[in-house]
Amino acid sequence: MAAIAIVIVSHSKQLALGVRELAAQMVQGQVSIAVAAGIEDPENPLGTDPIQVYEAIASVFSDDGVLVLMDLGSALLSAEMAIEFLPEAQQQKVYLCEAPLVEGAIAAVVAAAAGRDIHQVMAEARGALLAKATQLNVNPLSVVSDNIEAKNPESPTKEIRLIVSNRLGLHARPAAQFVGTVARFQSQILVQNLTRNTGLVRGDSINQVTTLGVRQGHELVITATGFDADEALEALQALFANNFGEDNVALNSPPTFHHEITLATHGELLGIAASGGIAIAPVVHYQPTHITITEYHVDDPESEWQRIQTAIHTAKQEIQAVFSQASLQIGDTEAAIFDAQLLFLEDPVLLEAAYGRISDHHINAEAAWQAVVDEVATSYRTLEDSYLQERVDDVVDVGQRVLRLLAGNLPANLHLDEPAILVATDLTPSDTARLDPTKVLGICTTFGSATSHSAIIARTLGIPAVLGVDAQVLHLADGTLMALDGESGKAWVEPESHILELLAAKQSAWQTAQQEARTTAHQPAITLDGRQVSVFANIGSINDVQVAVASGAEGVGLLRTEFLYLDRISAPTEEEQLEVYQAIAQILDNRPLIIRTLDIGGDKPLPYLRVGFPEPNPFLGWRGIRFCLDRPELFKTQLRAILRASIGHQIKIMLPMIATLGEIRAAKVILGEVQTELNQAGIPFDAAIKVGIMVEVPSAVAIADQLAAEVDFFSIGTNDLSQYVMASDRTNPRVANLVDALHPAVLRMVQQTIQAAHAAGISVGLCGELAADTLATPILLGLGLDELSVNPQSIPGVKQAIAQLSIVESEAIVASALQQDSAVDVRKLISTSVTPPA
Repeated sequence: MAAIAIVIVSHSKQLALGVRELAAQMVQGQVSIAVAAGIEDPENPLGTDPIQVYEAIASVFSDDGVLVLMDLGSALLSAEMAIEFLPEAQQQKVYLCEAPLVEGAIAAVVAAAAGRDIHQVMAEARGALLAKATQLNVNPLSVVSDNIEAKNPESPTKEIRLIVSNRLGLHARPAAQFVGTVARFQSQILVQNLTRNTGLVRGDSINQVTTLGVRQGHELVITATGFDADEALEALQALFANNFGEDNVALNSPPTFHHEITLATHGELLGIAASGGIAIAPVVHYQPTHITITEYHVDDPESEWQRIQTAIHTAKQEIQAVFSQASLQIGDTEAAIFDAQLLFLEDPVLLEAAYGRISDHHINAEAAWQAVVDEVATSYRTLEDSYLQERVDDVVDVGQRVLRLLAGNLPANLHLDEPAILVATDLTPSDTARLDPTKVLGICTTFGSATSHSAIIARTLGIPAVLGVDAQVLHLADGTLMALDGESGKAWVEPESHILELLAAKQSAWQTAQQEARTTAHQPAITLDGRQVSVFANIGSINDVQVAVASGAEGVGLLRTEFLYLDRISAPTEEEQLEVYQAIAQILDNRPLIIRTLDIGGDKPLPYLRVGFPEPNPFLGWRGIRFCLDRPELFKTQLRAILRASIGHQIKIMLPMIATLGEIRAAKVILGEVQTELNQAGIPFDAAIKVGIMVEVPSAVAIADQLAAEVDFFSIGTNDLSQYVMASDRTNPRVANLVDALHPAVLRMVQQTIQAAHAAGISVGLCGELAADTLATPILLGLGLDELSVNPQSIPGVKQAIAQLSIVESEAIVASALQQDSAVDVRKLISTSVTPPA
């Protein structure tokens, strides 16, 4: 616990307790905070008592200092009088601070938790009005100079200037990384966009950073004041130097099409080309549930603040679930859109504003939340930058999620019984990420743009989309036939036969072109010096396996079986699972199929399978093989289905989250029991079925030689391995930037695992997100992996990357990469070391 203590003196006990709760949450109990507030008079409880103040100071007294924050009037007199009751030696350690109560308390506890001295803590408290000054267009420069530079000479302000080089500037994902990096340091970090001549804003506020309107080529000045200022600025500089991990080649940028804009013909609607492809299907309208808010007076503002905190906590869980599901469908890179939504819910400026509205105006939680969200949305809409204006969608999306939880409403259902074109006013990113591309054949909305996050997700899912069409489309009856061309930005209502023929021909030509582009993907991936590397697919549904085979997958390296357990009220039966496993194996046509047994927990909770108390740290809790071993009947049901499906197919079993030898042996005992039961029942299965494990826990790496003696293959899961090695939750945007599988610490773990596997004569693959990053391909080849398993869309690019490299060259890069200091250095090394093919 930090040595400096805080005392909050207020006329209102409820207010003081609320401020203490808010401040304590910021530092999770690391700072002693005492309250002296109100008087013992039921008829008139407002006031301050010097004895109370004295007792509060004495209860938390520290030789490192006690900071006393007060509201108005008698609070100051009571505090001054209370100090006189203290021994003279202690009086010198108590400091009365004129900082604003709420903002000052939050700033003070954060500074105290960071280990700053009492003068630095006071300076932070006094400077806490900076965010409000910026938001209210008060000159923030004077606030900074008065409260930090002049009053905190012990911590000089450091400054860097940077030119932004990544293609879309500080859009949501880079802004989330920026704020997450700032949060790792204790220094006060401020940012100014010199190109747009903005004021300084707080670097820890996702909304203030985003509304700077930072685009490619803009010059920023970043200042840091505090003991770790140099380290903070160095970390931020590295983010910019690495383009925030983004390629400037827009892999998922809005399509640019060369076509003539013509006036709409009969039944034709003109819109914005947002996601290429042709769709012809009946329309189905989607109307999100409208939440009506009524403002009313409340007598207990603290309970309303608690309601907001509860709703925000639940919203975070929901967004993390959306992130997890989106990662399966569209990959971690695009799913990182939801990182910014998580940071929105942690934005201190937003939370302070919501708390202030409730406590100052005594209004209900719904009204306060809606008001602050509307203010943020308005600040985005007033920006000159059209791209940043579109971030309103994300603000509204996350704002509505919390509002729905406050109102007790259920989420709108997007389930479709038959394939259709979805017609709506607009779709939020959360809505779009939940779409099933086999049922939603196209999207047609009256709002939206090609650079919105919803459009990006639609392109990644391969769903054709035409946005911004005339509102008349909202009056169509469900079932009306529509055709749309996501390349030209046109849609047709009840299209005539010649239109349908033209679109069918265009669709056929597009499919032919796609097929030609995939031809090389169906060839083996062989390096320049003759080494063949298997390229498999990670899949999470029957639909995925069809895409995988069409994309050139040589098998399935990871079948995530969780999809069978999602969106249900009970676990799938043995017969249901058998049907799916057989169908996938049939499509693979004797290619290998590695089925990972159920891996829930962490970021993948299933309500009907959870029992007991919520886990404070689910990634370190009851998940993966741990859960299955504790639920042997559930585990046996899945193993029976896998074994029954194995006849006539190349099916392998893979166990997730193995951390000990005992877990493997226990799982093999259960597998043996199931095999005995099937034998006794005369049910055939592959008696020689291979069993492997996921290596994603550091303990598994440490004993990889022992584990290798127990199994037939390894598959390295770098997503989880990275977060466990770096002790950083990959779903927490504040630390997610640390979870980089190219960090030398992670690469050394991968190397150790491969060496142990090969020494034991077993194969080893890698099925984490890293396998799909073609920048990492030379590293993975040089480490000696036998197979890579990636999302289906990445297969052609990975095969092409392998064909342009040699093992000798790759091994030389690895030798150097393992000696680098950081993931950023490894990326620089790769980009300067790879020799372009002749």
